[in-house]
Amino acid sequence: MTLETRLTDLLGIEYPIVQAPIGSATTPELAAAISNGGGLGHLAVTWRDREETRRAIRETRELTDDPFAVNLVLDEATTAIDTADHIETVLEAGAPIVTLSFGDAAPYVDRVHEADATVMQTVGSAEAARDAVDAGVDLVVTQGLEAGGHVQSEVATTALVPRVADAVGDEVPVVAAGGIADGRGIAAALALGADGAWLGTRFVASEEARVHDEYRRRLRESDETDTAYTTLFDKGWPGTPHRVLENETLERWREAGEPPAGERPGEDEVVARTDSGDGAPIERYDEALATPGVEGDVESMALFAGQSVGLTNDVRPAGEIVAELAAETADAISKLPGSAD
Repeated sequence: MTLETRLTDLLGIEYPIVQAPIGSATTPELAAAISNGGGLGHLAVTWRDREETRRAIRETRELTDDPFAVNLVLDEATTAIDTADHIETVLEAGAPIVTLSFGDAAPYVDRVHEADATVMQTVGSAEAARDAVDAGVDLVVTQGLEAGGHVQSEVATTALVPRVADAVGDEVPVVAAGGIADGRGIAAALALGADGAWLGTRFVASEEARVHDEYRRRLRESDETDTAYTTLFDKGWPGTPHRVLENETLERWREAGEPPAGERPGEDEVVARTDSGDGAPIERYDEALATPGVEGDVESMALFAGQSVGLTNDVRPAGEIVAELAAETADAISKLPGSAD
């Protein structure tokens, strides 16, 4: 069974499987492995400077001849680099697909198209999807409440995808994100009206992802009930909701009566240090990602994960994960009533 959709046709990929831009966990090796496996790999560059961005895109291009995407968060609170300048850097480096989130893509769509690149925008409502299409984006990504990491919707995937599909009609493909980690979830997203699925947590638990072993352990061992939707880890990106694994930091805050920022237990406590040369401190409530060289109490950090974490039980090469997802999706579709044998 083939898995051809409007998404695969537009992007020139084999399977309707997109790796989410999982922040500092992304690497050229991860993006290339997924693209080489038939999906769409992704780089997150918002927190990289312009030279680091160029290098990451160059290295990815050296590892794959297939399409891959580069993501930028549009919220100015997340970066010191002007967004227009950063997009220019991404396009000059040869990114074939640009994805934009947490902001209005409209000011940048024409420039992306002038570079013969494709532009996608993540949305959290049917209205936002309609606005994105009117602005000229080529695809929309619906991020449901179940998603891990930073979340820009208050609506569950199963309710959001049909609403967005109805809102945009046949104008652009729709990609479903949030709570998807296996082929059954991908098949369900297609049935809801999406043209593909966007997976983050499943690919954080891959060999190529740049994450700490303790983070991977928690992903393997956690269930669907072990996440919290919160704004607690707000140092670095204030006011933005996110979904993380339950941990001691959350427990202590709840036991203290859920006090506001500035009054939380251990507010200025350093729980870990980065793997950078200066070993910069990571305070409790920082939104810093647990990368491999972090030292300290990693379990107390923000361990981003979606509710699909209960389906994330092992760590394997990303290419193998893509192949399994594709096979599971085809199998799930074949078992639906009325499907051809």
